[in-house]
Amino acid sequence: MTILRRQRLILILLGSALIACTTPGQSGNMAERTVAPAAKSVAAETSEPIIDYHERFIPVVARHGMVVGPEQLAAEVGAKILRDGGNAVDAAVATGFALAVTYPRAGNLAGGGFMLIHLAEENRQTLVDYRESAPAAASRDMFLDAQGELDHQREYFSLQSAGVPGTVAGLLYAQDTYGALSREEVLAPAIALAREGFPVSFALSFEINASAQRLRQNPAAAQLFFRPDGSAYAIGDTWRQPDLAWTLGQISANGAEGFYRGEVAQRIAAEMAAGGGLITAQDLAGYRVVERQPVRGTYRGFDVVSTPPPSSGGIHILQILNVLEGYDLQAMGHNSATYLHHLAESMKLAYADRSLYLGDPDFVDVPVAQLIDKRYAARQRARIDGMHATPAAQIAPGRPLGNESTETTHYTVADRFGNVVSNTYTLNFSFGSHIAVPGTGMLLNNEMADFAASPGNANAFGLVQGEANKIEPGKRPLSSMSPTIVLRDGKPWLATGSPGGSVIITTVLQMALNAMEFDMNVATAAAEPRIHHQWMPDVLRMEEGFSPDTVRLLEAMGQAVDIAGRTTGRTNSIMLENGWLYGASDTRRPGGWVAGY
Repeated sequence: MTILRRQRLILILLGSALIACTTPGQSGNMAERTVAPAAKSVAAETSEPIIDYHERFIPVVARHGMVVGPEQLAAEVGAKILRDGGNAVDAAVATGFALAVTYPRAGNLAGGGFMLIHLAEENRQTLVDYRESAPAAASRDMFLDAQGELDHQREYFSLQSAGVPGTVAGLLYAQDTYGALSREEVLAPAIALAREGFPVSFALSFEINASAQRLRQNPAAAQLFFRPDGSAYAIGDTWRQPDLAWTLGQISANGAEGFYRGEVAQRIAAEMAAGGGLITAQDLAGYRVVERQPVRGTYRGFDVVSTPPPSSGGIHILQILNVLEGYDLQAMGHNSATYLHHLAESMKLAYADRSLYLGDPDFVDVPVAQLIDKRYAARQRARIDGMHATPAAQIAPGRPLGNESTETTHYTVADRFGNVVSNTYTLNFSFGSHIAVPGTGMLLNNEMADFAASPGNANAFGLVQGEANKIEPGKRPLSSMSPTIVLRDGKPWLATGSPGGSVIITTVLQMALNAMEFDMNVATAAAEPRIHHQWMPDVLRMEEGFSPDTVRLLEAMGQAVDIAGRTTGRTNSIMLENGWLYGASDTRRPGGWVAGY
């Protein structure tokens, strides 16, 4: 039997699981709780999707609902939830739990993230912050050795590297507050995938084998990802995760209490106590989700809504857009040397500000309004030399106006009611700390590495961070995660986001610019080569695909160009136009999927 046929059987199995947990008439009643009207007017909608087949890259088109994510089975889970009467939040939550099973490098139960939601009926956006937090026993210098040097083994790959998980609390909060279906319905597909298993894809096999050496160092992780004899599962083998199915079952039956208290919490706390970790049962019981107002700004008539602190992503996307709005970018030409130079110089200014001003707003005063003020952007714009690169050493954080792994993951959902969800969550590194909690089937995050473990010095992603992001008990580490929604004429037009650690911000920025400024369709906007500059180190990272002449011109301007050996980010996006949904999963990595109907 081929892998594709086996995957189809898995999807049939998932459908049976959903039907089994839905009583007659329940879907119809729950649909009344949707956060947008079911009887949507289609008078202004076109009868056919608008596709230009002269484009090099063509999006996937759907009419009623769509999920775009990094893995096929989880995306199809979300799409089936939409078809069965769920709204975008239901589908996003189901997809998030399914990714914990099918995409273990970044999908998770023991991580954290941000969910940006557009509520169509209320015509508003809200942000569910379920970022991890530092345990009560955490301290400012906890990762420094006796000589005052960073101990990266403890910072990245020990039990101490784990923050208190937020994913389960965040997904359930979104479900309880804005979903239409029951908790049991949205968890049923993930439980079925974990219990019954699914065929190992090429992408999953590659990902596990790439991290096999470190995963095998932890007995619980080795038991989870490899056969009893220690060998790797082959492509097409069925991978079952009974311990993860048990954990998901506890959550389904008992809600957040099933994870943050009770047997699951006891197993986490016991592993921490046995191995020198910091998270206690009290830390788990005390975790809280925070619902925040997104940051928002405008760009040439578009409204841009994105992630507030403790993510720096939304602020810096708006900062850079504000600076670039003062230039005629179309006259420069897309991805010309002049355009890329101005883009890079704007990025440098924003990342310099990140090093000083950004942190958890519950602990530090972040000058959000000043940083995204267009008058501040005008002052910053004046610092840019249009012909020469300004060395990073000469750039200090700007003075505001008076009064984030490379293996994060992102997915986007749109439903027939007009609701949209843009969700980014993470374990930080690929497979997080590479440590699994015995008996739970889940990996721990290593998000404590996102704090400024040594303020003033670079973190794992090369980002220089200051005292605002120092380690403090209960604090949430600064992030680059940037789930973003762009509105046109007051309605969602583009929803996007990306993994990538420090490159998330610039990836989402260029995705949005390609669509807004250069009128690219969602697939073309994702496919165009990208650049990244984060102030320190003073390097302009460029993907392959740019003209050699463009590279030479940038070098002549003083840009220290590095042609990256790896890609920059991986967007999963939906564009909404004329009653149609256009989806694109970035082709930079294998396994991405657009599921729609």
